[in-house]
Amino acid sequence: MPKIQRALLSVTDKSGVAEFARVLASLGVELVSTGGTAKLLREAGLQVRDVAELTGFPEMLDGRVKTLHPKVAGGMLAIRSNAAHMASLQDHGIVAIDMVVVNLYAFEEAAARTDASVEHLIENIDIGGPTMIRAAAKNYQDVAVVTSPADYASLAEELQASGGSLSAATHWRLAKAAFDRTAAYDRAISSRLARITMEDGAFSDQPPEPVPAVLDLHVGRSLPLRYGENPHQGAALYCEGGGIAGAEQLQGKELSYNNLVDLDAAWQLILEFDGPAAAVIKHTNPCGCAEQDSMLEAYRKALEADPVSAFGGVLAFNRELDEQTAEEITRVFTEAIAAPGYSQGALKVLSTRKNLRLLCVNKPAASTLVVKSISGGYLAQTGDLHRLERAKAVVKTKRAPTEEEWVALEFGWKVVKHVKSNAIVYARAGQSVSAGAGQMSRVDSVKVGAMKAELPLEGCVVASDAFFPFPDGVEEAAKHGITAVIQPGGSVKDDEVVEAADRLGLAMVFAGVRHFRH
Repeated sequence: MPKIQRALLSVTDKSGVAEFARVLASLGVELVSTGGTAKLLREAGLQVRDVAELTGFPEMLDGRVKTLHPKVAGGMLAIRSNAAHMASLQDHGIVAIDMVVVNLYAFEEAAARTDASVEHLIENIDIGGPTMIRAAAKNYQDVAVVTSPADYASLAEELQASGGSLSAATHWRLAKAAFDRTAAYDRAISSRLARITMEDGAFSDQPPEPVPAVLDLHVGRSLPLRYGENPHQGAALYCEGGGIAGAEQLQGKELSYNNLVDLDAAWQLILEFDGPAAAVIKHTNPCGCAEQDSMLEAYRKALEADPVSAFGGVLAFNRELDEQTAEEITRVFTEAIAAPGYSQGALKVLSTRKNLRLLCVNKPAASTLVVKSISGGYLAQTGDLHRLERAKAVVKTKRAPTEEEWVALEFGWKVVKHVKSNAIVYARAGQSVSAGAGQMSRVDSVKVGAMKAELPLEGCVVASDAFFPFPDGVEEAAKHGITAVIQPGGSVKDDEVVEAADRLGLAMVFAGVRHFRH
C-alpha cells in the first residue's frame, strides 16, 4: 500500500491522539486538523494545518460547519487508481487525504443523563464526523479511517515497521469498524429520540418502554464456542455486559454453550436470596438449593437434596466462596461455578481441579429483557422479578400456615420460579428437598418430585408454579406427608382444590402470581 502522506484529525475523545499524531509526523505525514484537536496538537509541539486553510472557508455556525466541504469530501472519496478522479482533484485544487482520525460527539453520554434537555441531545448529534467516517470507509482501499483510540498503538507499530503505510487487510478492518461505529451511533440517536414526544410545541420525555417497539440485537460476539447444545451445531457468546455473559473466567476449560445456559439458570436462582445461599443446577433445573447461616451449610443442604443429579452439574453462590466450602465442592465432580468472588484459600483448593471452570460474576446484567428466537422471529418479555409478599398472599384454607411453614413456603416459592413447567418443589425452611420438572401434567410433576426425593418428605411444603387444575395433585402430595401448599390460584376448580386441602388438614396459600418457565 502507498505511504500515507496526509492525515485529517478531528476527535472528541482526545486520549492518545497527540502521541499518535507524533508518530505520524515522525513519518513525514502532514497533519490537518480542526478546532480543539488542532489546538491540542499545537500545544504538543506539532505542526498542524487548519482545515479552514485546506478548504479556504472558515468554520461557522458555532462549529457546526467545518469539514462539510468538497475539498474535504473530495480528498477522501477520490479513487487513486481512477485517472478521471485524480484529474478532478487537480482541476479543483483538492489535495488527497490518506488517513482520517475521527471520533464522534459523545451522544451516548448525553443520552444517559436523566436531566438532558432535547436541545442538549440535539447539539450532541455529530454531523461532520459520521460524514467523514463514511466517506473514508467507502474509499477504504485508499484511505485509512481510524475511529477508536484503542487502535492507535497497533497502527503506530505497523506504520513504523513499514515506513508509513498500512496493509490492505488493516484498511479493510478499519473500514468495517467504522461502519459499525456509525451504525451504533445512529441506533443510539434513534432509540433515545424515540422516547421524546411533542404536543402543542412542548417536549415530553417518556421512560423507556419495557418491551421496545424495535428490538435491537446488535451485540458483539465476545466468545466463539466449540459447538452449541450438540457437536454438530455452531455457537458463540454475545455479550452486552454484566451477568454470566460478562463474567471473568478465572480457571478451567473453555466454557461450552450448555455450561453457559446452566450457569445463567443457577445465577438467576441464587439472586433470589438475601442470606448465604447455594444452588446446584443440572440441565437448567435446580436439583438442590438452600439458604443457611453459612456458605458451607448452604452448599451441604443444597447437595444433599439430590447428590446423584449433582454429579456433573454447575453451582452458584451469592457470597464470596470460602476455603471450607471449596474443600467440600472438590468431593463431587462439578463442571462450573459462578460466584461474586473467591477467597485466596478457595482458589488454591479449586486449582487442584484444573478443568473446573470458575466464573467471577461481579456486575449485574446490562438488560432485563428476556429474548428467545422462534422460526421467523423473536419473542421478548421482561424478566420475572416478582417476589412474594406475605401480606399480599391469601390463605384459602381453614388452617393458616404456621410460622415455620410460612418460611418454607416462601423459600419454595423462590425456587419453583426457576424450575421448568409444569413445576413442583418440595421444600423445608431454607432447603429444597426435591423437584418435579417439565411434566405434561401437574400431578405427574408431583409424583416425579416425590419419586426423586432423597430426603424424607414428611413435614415438607409444596410450591406449584401454576394452579392445580384438579384436586389430584394436592391429594398426591398429601400422601407423602406434606403439610402446606403455595400456588397462584386461578383454576375454575379452585374451590374443589381448597376443599381437598381442608379435608387433608393442609394449609393452602394463593400467591396470585403464576411463574411458568418454558
